[in-house]
Amino acid sequence: MPASSTLRRSLLAAATLPLLFGALAACGYGSQADKENAGNAAPAPGAKKLSADTVKIGYFPNLTHATALVGVQEGLFQKELGGTAVKTATFNAGPSEIEALNAGSIDIGWIGPSPAINGFTKSKGQSLRIIGGSASGGVKLVVNPAKIKSVDELKGKNIATPQLGNTQDVAFLNWIAEKGWKVDPQSGKGDVNVVRTDNKITPDAYKSGSVDGAWVPEPTASKLVQEGGKVLLDESDLWPDHQFVITNIVVSQKFLKAHPDVVEAVLRGSVKTNEWIATHPDQAKASVNAALKKLSGKELPANVIDPAWKSIQTLDDPLAASLQAQADHAVKAGLLKKPDLKGIYDLDPLNKVLKSLGRPEVGDAGLGAN
Repeated sequence: MPASSTLRRSLLAAATLPLLFGALAACGYGSQADKENAGNAAPAPGAKKLSADTVKIGYFPNLTHATALVGVQEGLFQKELGGTAVKTATFNAGPSEIEALNAGSIDIGWIGPSPAINGFTKSKGQSLRIIGGSASGGVKLVVNPAKIKSVDELKGKNIATPQLGNTQDVAFLNWIAEKGWKVDPQSGKGDVNVVRTDNKITPDAYKSGSVDGAWVPEPTASKLVQEGGKVLLDESDLWPDHQFVITNIVVSQKFLKAHPDVVEAVLRGSVKTNEWIATHPDQAKASVNAALKKLSGKELPANVIDPAWKSIQTLDDPLAASLQAQADHAVKAGLLKKPDLKGIYDLDPLNKVLKSLGRPEVGDAGLGAN
């Protein structure tokens, strides 16, 4: 689930879809500003070029974007693209990545479910398609064990979420509602006090005692554990088969139409990267940390990355049913009107790749473009 841009409370109070889903699903770490990355692998001399000279890929310097980090770091995308060069850019917030996609500054992006929905709905279904999955899991409720020893002891406590209306905030509000507790979704006040706090400062807020716990993505959850926190609940335990989308792959519809061969090559690189991650977990974890250090100048310490890495699953399936469920949870929480997500997926290129590799196809939960 799993970096966010600040969502103004006064705007979200209107409870419109574009405002809600301007929030970001997961928080990036490291880079301080959106930037183009230097040092991308060059195509091999004499390699055959596809229909585009270059493909521009965007992603976050974050563990839940491991497929992109490893695929670029290990040259796995470039290998599939042949003579078509890969250029990359990193982002700290979903809205800025969607803006870059709409402007043509990037062609394909790794991004959370909320900004993907935002980009699709704001453009009335014209800007992007989700073409694959990338990660599931990595979201936990971590609490101060001196103050909270059971779920019932959450009542009256201050619990942080990354952002008003973001994916973790919606998940927590939905979970609270299922417990029969009442919380005003805009103010966060109620039986549990929901305190919207940027992931970068949540550990400090926890240490100071201003929050008693947090429903947050990795690696923030593991950072809280290192500060003495205890995992009270793993969000994956609330989902069928313990899976829910935290990162998708999106493409601009214009680029998909003009360069289907390039899109297919990137997806093949993604599938092969996920396979390499699954079969080389320790090497992949080291590769991710090397990529983070290259992008930000700082890697995650072992006592943070080790537990965080174990809770994130890289995968090809976009888990479309969970995307619809997340939108339904936001409707239930009273934060948006029911969105029309029909057409948000185009999984034909991915399924073509999967079939060529002898893998089972994946479904779009009735939300496909065709």
